[in-house]
This record gives sequence, structure tokens and C-alpha cells, in this order.
Amino acid sequence: MSGISGMTGPSGARVALSTASVYPESTATAFEIAARLGYDGVEVMVWTDPVSQDVEALRRLSDYHRVPILAVHAPCLLITQRVWSTDPWTKLQRARAAAERLGASTVVVHPPFRWQRGYARDFVRGVWRMADETDVRFAVENMYPWRYRDRELLAYAPDWDVTRDDYRHFTVDLSHAATSRSEVLDMAARMGDRLAHVHMGDGNGSAKDEHLVPGRGTQPCAELLGALAASGFGGHVVVEVNTRRAMSSAEREEDLAEALAFTRLHLAGVRVP
Repeated sequence: MSGISGMTGPSGARVALSTASVYPESTATAFEIAARLGYDGVEVMVWTDPVSQDVEALRRLSDYHRVPILAVHAPCLLITQRVWSTDPWTKLQRARAAAERLGASTVVVHPPFRWQRGYARDFVRGVWRMADETDVRFAVENMYPWRYRDRELLAYAPDWDVTRDDYRHFTVDLSHAATSRSEVLDMAARMGDRLAHVHMGDGNGSAKDEHLVPGRGTQPCAELLGALAASGFGGHVVVEVNTRRAMSSAEREEDLAEALAFTRLHLAGVRVP
């Protein structure tokens, strides 16, 4: 996995908390938890929470908690099809504007759904055009086929495996790699020095996108973090885990503290017997 970041020496990566990791609690709660646990920043998932859509409200939260916003996740999910517009290019333009105003270096974007035919047809060229207009990185994220019993639906276009297309920057998501049953170390190697952003989670390879706390599934989370450390990766590593089953706010916070400790330990290049 040499050359992942195009740099050598100790990793300068910062570890952020995705606001999605506190769901069903609010975006504001994510800032509180990130500050309390000592995360280096947050990635804002723009979704149905009105605060996540409000740039000034996000700025106030960031200033109040002294937690920088490192990335903005554009509203690409099924449940966010009407957030910030029904036009997908408008969503990306607004995500870029939000990132610029908030000082975030990265916009995370999913490949289009296959039924978004016009958007999908121009997606690769369009992302390049938008990337040429800003210093913000558009980091396109690997997805997965949808599965039901023994059937597989290719829901994303041009491809759920974003390494099959030409993008300036990539996001690698370990939970999505588990769901697609991909070898994430190989995928990250294919991304090479265009890998700019990491969604740290875990999975067991089921048809469901699990987003487990790292270390609780079968993905090589520690190995990927160690490789990033060895390469001097200077992007962001974002803890994006599912805590919906937590029985209390305290249990949710314990999970997020464990995820942060795991990520920092292995990103530091520490080998644990």
C-alpha cells in the first residue's frame, strides 16, 4: 500500500466524528460528544436534521464547542432526496459552498443511483469540473450492491466500486467494503495517492451495511490504519459507526470513545500483540 497519500513519515491525519454516528440523537449532540471525547473535528452528515442543513447554525456549534468541521457529507441518501433540492448537482454545489464557508477541506459524495440517469451519465466529468473550481476535495465514496436473499441489485452508477472510474479524490469506507465483500486493503491500494478520506467502521460481510465499532467485525481496520500511518497519510479518518442499538446516551458515548481510542492507537502505528 505504498504511496497511499503521496507522502512519507508520520501520519498527519486527524480523527473526526461523523454526526451520523450519534443518530438518533441530533447534530448538535455530535458536536458536544466530539468535544467531550477529544475528537479532532467532525464530519457533518447533511440530512433531515434542520441543523445539519444550516451553515450558520453549524458555524455557531463549531465555534461554541471549539470543534472544527473537517468535512461535509453531501445529502446523497435515499432519505435525503429532497434535502437542499431535488437536483443532485445543486446538492453538490451547496455542499461545496458549505464546506468553503465552514473551512472544511472535503465534500464526501456517493456515486449516483442508477435511476438518476442524466446525473450518472455526466457524474465523472461533472465532479472533475466542480473540483477544478475550488480547493475543496470531492472525495467519491465506495458503495456496494444491494442484496436480497440470493439476488443482487446494482443500485449505483457508473459503479459502486469507484476505483473503476477516474476521480481526483476517493473516500474509502470499510463498512461498505464489508457489505460489497471487497478486499479493502486492495481497494485502498488501487486508490493510491488519491485516497483523501477514510470512513472508519467495521462489518462482517452481511448484506446489511453495519457500521460497527472498529474491531468488532472482520474488516482489517487495524491493518489499514497501520498502512496509512506508514505512508504518512495526511487526510481525515472519520469514525462513522451505528450506535442506534445503544441503550443509553452513556453507552453510545462509550462506543464512540472506544472507536476513537482504537483509531488513534493504530493510526499512530502501534502494533498490539
